[in-house]
Amino acid sequence: MPNFGKVLVTSAWPYINVIPHLGNLVGSVLSADVVARYYRLIGDEVLMVSGSDEHGTPIEVEAMKQGVTPKELTDRNHARVAELFRKWGASFDNYTRTESPVHRDFVQETLMKIYKNGYIFSKETQMLYCEHDQRFLPDRFVEGKCPYCGGERARGDQCDLCGRLLEPSFLLEPYCVICGNKPTVKTTKHWYIDLSRFANPLIQYLSENKQLPANAKNFSLNWIKEGLKPRAVTRDVDWGIPAPFPGAEGKTIYVWVEAVMGYVSATIEYCKRIGEPEKWKEFWFDKAAKTLYFVGKDNIPFHTIILPALLLASGEDYNLPWNVSATEFLQFKGEKASKSQRIGIWIDEALELFPADYWRFFLMATRPESKDSNFSWDVFLEKVNADLNDTLGNFIHRTLTFINSKFNGEIPQPKLTAEDEAVLQAVKEKVETAAQEFEEAKLQSAANTLISIGRIGNQYLNEKEPWKLVKTDREKAATVLYVTAQVVKAITLVSAPFMPATAEQLWQTLNLDGSVHEGRWKEALKPLEAGHKIARPKPLFQKIDADEKQLDEMLAAVREKKAKSA
Repeated sequence: MPNFGKVLVTSAWPYINVIPHLGNLVGSVLSADVVARYYRLIGDEVLMVSGSDEHGTPIEVEAMKQGVTPKELTDRNHARVAELFRKWGASFDNYTRTESPVHRDFVQETLMKIYKNGYIFSKETQMLYCEHDQRFLPDRFVEGKCPYCGGERARGDQCDLCGRLLEPSFLLEPYCVICGNKPTVKTTKHWYIDLSRFANPLIQYLSENKQLPANAKNFSLNWIKEGLKPRAVTRDVDWGIPAPFPGAEGKTIYVWVEAVMGYVSATIEYCKRIGEPEKWKEFWFDKAAKTLYFVGKDNIPFHTIILPALLLASGEDYNLPWNVSATEFLQFKGEKASKSQRIGIWIDEALELFPADYWRFFLMATRPESKDSNFSWDVFLEKVNADLNDTLGNFIHRTLTFINSKFNGEIPQPKLTAEDEAVLQAVKEKVETAAQEFEEAKLQSAANTLISIGRIGNQYLNEKEPWKLVKTDREKAATVLYVTAQVVKAITLVSAPFMPATAEQLWQTLNLDGSVHEGRWKEALKPLEAGHKIARPKPLFQKIDADEKQLDEMLAAVREKKAKSA
């Protein structure tokens, strides 16, 4: 377990045109939170930041549909999303928004540096224009067929099917998303960053970065090898940060340029808020600090190419992304989860059905790390009923209940044998394995390692049968319960990043000082001393007594209730 000192943990900024779904959550906010909680436990100074992506065409399109202004929509949705993330247990130090004055000022100042450094230029270009709506059609205002894979409903900025970044003019058979009419072409002026000038430093950065997972590294290197082209920095939309360049009046900054700058501005904003306005530089310029990014695979190029290019172009010696952990897609009934197409389970709906910790564990235990995964109620039931309730919950409850009933709630005095020591050693190895998996962002494996600790305890408990031993050999029964109590403590610490509320409940039941989240990872292997008094346990989990059809009906009822209250 290396000690990094300072660790900046970030998650992709969610578009808040609508509430995020589970697919948005698993790859960004939830993954980031689990890792941030782990690094806090090992004693690093961790700063976790993100925010609501409020600008850009998805917001304008949704606001038009609802008949409100973009500001009204984002004010409402930002407040709702921030509260939902809190309910999910996300431990942000700063969850901000792109409407923040700190963010706006940082974006404008940085882009002017890049402009003065000679990397941004203007040129006249042909853009799609809707004669019916009398407006240019950037990004999400236009859809059509992808020129690369032929996928239908490709957007003007990206194709969801193949992940390629697009420009509206690339689309085949384009149409305006507002009125459905075929657009014409008109001339307009825009400002561009010349990405091609950063091809060599980007290749060097990507090739030498040993932390980057294969999917992020290979995708990015292939993208560069196909040839980096100038990318627009401005857009013909009203909603956004005004472009600061001379002659760019009426233009706003392209949302994906300014959104990725938000990681820096969110750090600056946080440090100003705590009264240490220069501290942000420790995370962004100190070469011993690490920056971790958690995104979906469709966001890879923005974090491995666009963001590093902007940081390099600024002329400042910023830390480039140390790791970009990009998940594959979480699918629902074989289709990619999609906010725009309303496919998936939304994070507010999920909490109406079951506690956040059930979902957190399930999503991490099935995290789509190497390939797309398909949401299944059957797998959800297996993870909650078998892994959480039967393996972890049953073992913990039996151990702590028995200590309370037979040993007056005090950890018994042991007389350890080689066999008992072997069990404790096996648990120690699992805790060390989990640490390695957290540091490599292999969170699915780490979740399964947690359950394997419970299996070790269960097997030992079932083999030793202390409920029988206590009648014939109280000393041996005491040793068994001493050992299983140590396993319970290890589970408490290892489960804390995944299930913060459950781990806190268990920490309090073990009658340990403070909060589990103020504890240290190494305490997982520090023994509960003989004579230590614990509290009476309450069940940590409840079995879900429902089948797939019933769960679908429960979800439908939640949606009906939500629709009526909207």
